[in-house]
Amino acid sequence: MQAYCLKCRTKKEMRDPKPITMKNGKPATQGTCPTCGTKMFRIGKS
Repeated sequence: MQAYCLKCRTKKEMRDPKPITMKNGKPATQGTCPTCGTKMFRIGKS
């Protein structure tokens, strides 16, 4: 799954994507950037 990395400022393939639920109850996907290791989020159903 692709997501936007704020540190690299590019869209990249997410490493170790995990489905999560945000505080407001909406679904999202959380993973890490393969280049810099920063957390990446993609809001919406995974």
